[in-house]
Amino acid sequence: MAEKKSSSKSTSSKSSSSSSKKTMWGLNKISFWTIVAVTILYAIALILSACGVSATAVSALQGIATAIMIIIVSILAWRYVKPKQMVWKVLYFVCLLIVIAGIIVPLVLG
Repeated sequence: MAEKKSSSKSTSSKSSSSSSKKTMWGLNKISFWTIVAVTILYAIALILSACGVSATAVSALQGIATAIMIIIVSILAWRYVKPKQMVWKVLYFVCLLIVIAGIIVPLVLG
């Protein structure tokens, strides 16, 4: 009977660890492919800049790369704060608004 209890404990710990591995693999995979996509965009912007292409096109590519990273990070951050208390959600939205303002305001004023 003691063997049966330890067997069920190891099974439950295996299933919980495998579910956390699936979650981490998903986040790791998303992070990796986001870095790859952003690297490609920044590399293209770097090449175009070295070739003398207009600064507007280069800035647009860099802006797209930045937007991709912000979108992915904000989705993952929302998944983190969604089950938490309201103060976490408010902090999330305040931070997101400041980040967006920090990107848009210099573009409009500059």
